[in-house]
Amino acid sequence: MAINLKELRDKRGKAVSDGRAVLEKAAAENRAMNAEEKVQYESFINEAVQLKDTIETEERQLEVERDLLADRLKNPGTEQRQNQGEEARNAAFRKFVLNGEKAMGADELRALTAGNDTQGGFLLTPQQFVAQLIANVKDNVFMRKLATIIPLNEAASCGVPTLDSDVGDADWTPEVKTVTEDTGLSFGKRELSPHMLTKLVKISNKLLRNAALNPEAIVNDRIAYKFGIAMEKAYLTGSGVGQPLGVFTASNDGIPTSRDIAMAAGNTTALTADGLIQTKYSLKAPYMTKAQWLFHRDAISQIAQLKDGNGSYLFKLAEKADVPDMLLGRPLIMSEFVPNTFTASQYVGMFADFTNYWIADSLALQFMRLNELYAVNNQVGFLARLESDGMPVLAESFSRIKLAAS
Repeated sequence: MAINLKELRDKRGKAVSDGRAVLEKAAAENRAMNAEEKVQYESFINEAVQLKDTIETEERQLEVERDLLADRLKNPGTEQRQNQGEEARNAAFRKFVLNGEKAMGADELRALTAGNDTQGGFLLTPQQFVAQLIANVKDNVFMRKLATIIPLNEAASCGVPTLDSDVGDADWTPEVKTVTEDTGLSFGKRELSPHMLTKLVKISNKLLRNAALNPEAIVNDRIAYKFGIAMEKAYLTGSGVGQPLGVFTASNDGIPTSRDIAMAAGNTTALTADGLIQTKYSLKAPYMTKAQWLFHRDAISQIAQLKDGNGSYLFKLAEKADVPDMLLGRPLIMSEFVPNTFTASQYVGMFADFTNYWIADSLALQFMRLNELYAVNNQVGFLARLESDGMPVLAESFSRIKLAAS
C-alpha cells in the first residue's frame, strides 16, 4: 500500500500542535507540568519525530524511483542486460546462503569469489545486496547525510592538508622599500585511516530452509541496523582510537576545548536562551549559512519550555509537517546518541557546519558464511566486515555546548 505523505504531514502537524497545547495549558495556569502532562507531552513529541523520519524516508524512496524511471526511458536495453547479470549473481548468492559452498558449481563460485582463504574463502555479495546495505546505513545514520564522504578505492588512508597558521594582513608600504617577509604560513596534515567494523549474525537452519522467507533480506536488515548504530555513536562520541573521532570528544586532532561554549555560571543542569544565542554567533558567517543544531530530545524538550519575563515561550517547533524544526533560524536535528547527562561540565549539544566532518570509507565489504562454528546450535553464522574512519577537520566550524562547571 502506498504511503500517503499528506496524511503523514497532517498527523505530524497535529502531534506538534497537541504538544504545544499541553505546554500552554500549564503556562496559562502559571505552574509547571504535572507528571501526567509530561507523559502526554513526550508522547506527542516522540510521535512527531517518528512521523518526520517516516516522511523523509518515503520522500527519498520516491526520488530514487523517479530517477530509476528516467534512466529506464533513456536506456531501455542497458537495464535488461544489467538485470540478467544481477539475477544470475543473486541466484548464486541465494544458493550459497541456503545450501553452502559445497552445493555450488564452479561457475557460481567464480562469480562470487573475491579472495582466497584457507578457512573457507571470502565471498563477494551480489551488487544489489551491497547497494541496499549502503542505503540502509545512510537512512539510519544522520551524520553520513551531512558529512563529506571520501571513498578509498585503492589507498590505505586519506591525508587531509591543513592550514595550521596563516600569513598576516598585507602591509602598507612606500613605493621604494624592501618588502618584509612573512614567515607565518605553515601547513600540516590530518590522516584518515579506516578502522575495521564487524558484526556477526546467526540464523537457524530451519529459518534458512523456509522458502517463504528471504535469507538475504534478513541478513541485510540486521547487519545494516547494527553497522548504522555503531557508526552513529562513533561519529558523535568516538574516542578516535581504533574508531572514528566523535564531535563530542574534546581533542586537538578534532574539536579542541577552545570551541566549547559554556553556559553562564550557575546553569549546571539546564540550557539557557542566552547560551544558545552565544553559541550561534560564535560561528563565522560563512559557516553559519550551512550550520545546523544537534541535540538529544531531552535537550529539545528543555529548549521548547524556555520562557521570557512575561511567561511567553521563546522558541517554537514547526507546526507544519513539511517544514523542518528550526531554532534561531537554523534547522534542528535530533539524535538519540547525543550526550544527555545534564550535570556540571557535560556536553549537551552543538551548532556546526557538519560538512567539515569527513568520513573515509573502504568500499571492500567482506561477507563470510560460518557453517560449522555454530552447527551444535543448529545455526549458521554470517560475518560482515566494513572499514571506515571519520573526524572533524575544521574546528572553527563547530561550536559545542557545555553546561556550567558550577
